[in-house]
Amino acid sequence: MFVSTPAARTAATLAAATLGALLLAGCGQDDDPSVGTPSPAPTSVAPSGATPTASTPTATGTPSASASTDAVDKQITVTIAKKRVDPPTGRVTVSKGQLVRITVTSDVADELHVHGYDLGARLPAGTPGSVEFRADKTGLFEVETHESELVLFQLVVR
Repeated sequence: MFVSTPAARTAATLAAATLGALLLAGCGQDDDPSVGTPSPAPTSVAPSGATPTASTPTATGTPSASASTDAVDKQITVTIAKKRVDPPTGRVTVSKGQLVRITVTSDVADELHVHGYDLGARLPAGTPGSVEFRADKTGLFEVETHESELVLFQLVVR
């Protein structure tokens, strides 16, 4: 026999609302897998009677005044002009767990891609594009542009 209690109904309502929010969040995403957003961080269960909230994606195709509420640990800025990368291609090291923001401005339209994290951003000509993520995977990851096939730098996460 199933007994319906207020706590059970609240838990079921919260689960249904969370599932609905997750399904809606998946709609409208770009079909290009290289231009995606990372999965949102897991949220904790809201207390009884509270309204669940969804976290916002942290990868953006254009700059945003409120790209993140957390302080960025490592800001990496790259400019591309006439197929030349500035600063010149090299390695950038960050510590595991740091919040990293990569901002790229290109003189031609392109796409930014962070290998290993499968993050990307559109780069309209002359307009900065940014990607922001938590460096939670260790290793060596190339950061490149797709159209011009330029390696911008190698990200080392230790």
